Amino acid sequence: MNTTKKHDDRIANITFASVYPHYAAKVEKKGRTIEELHQVITWLTGFCPKKLQELIDNGATFERFFEEATINPNASLITGTICGYRIEEITTPLTREVRCLDKLIDELANGRKMEKILRSS
Repeated sequence: MNTTKKHDDRIANITFASVYPHYAAKVEKKGRTIEELHQVITWLTGFCPKKLQELIDNGATFERFFEEATINPNASLITGTICGYRIEEITTPLTREVRCLDKLIDELANGRKMEKILRSS
């Protein structure tokens, strides 16, 4: 799926700090923990909690957030739809990475087992 440049630019310029509280509220509302949220983010990006907090404190955009990330090789196993987009069909790398993060957080909030979320055996 091809997204528009306007759509991709909008996503690139959103700050992670502006979205993070929504991620946290979503998972906590469903009985999951911030530690589990951080585990999911770390799995996808390679960020330790200290680096994650630094990016939040510095107002990193999603573009910078994912430029500094080391994407897990198993991220290609994340499939399905999120926000009306089929992840495996998104051609813009940054937009796909953001939607992968959204998908993992949705799975966490929906009670999926951590080993399934983290695409392990």
